[in-house]
Amino acid sequence: QVQLVESGGGLVQPGGSLRLSCAASGNIFGINDMGWYRHAPGKERELVGAASSSGTRNYADSVKGRFTISRKYPKNTVYLKMNGLKPEDTAVYYCSVAVYIPYASAGHYWGQGTQVTVSS
Repeated sequence: QVQLVESGGGLVQPGGSLRLSCAASGNIFGINDMGWYRHAPGKERELVGAASSSGTRNYADSVKGRFTISRKYPKNTVYLKMNGLKPEDTAVYYCSVAVYIPYASAGHYWGQGTQVTVSS
């Protein structure tokens, strides 16, 4: 099993910046993808971005150029740097981790979520 601890959410003005972090613990051997999702009121959960262990990065079109995902070893931490924040970015942000077969902790794991509010 893998446990995720998130931090960094809060209130920020439009145009401001914020950095979210997520640290994985437990049986972290074999972690592959780490990323972020968000869930805004009245909308479905959407993928914000993901980072593979090989260095590949993927971003939603709505955040590309403004958000950056990075990973830090050996603590298996993933960060989401958010610049030029807009009110539409307001949502609960969730960290996610994917572990693939044949590793013992194979599965898809989620954090508790952290609230990001963009408002003046």
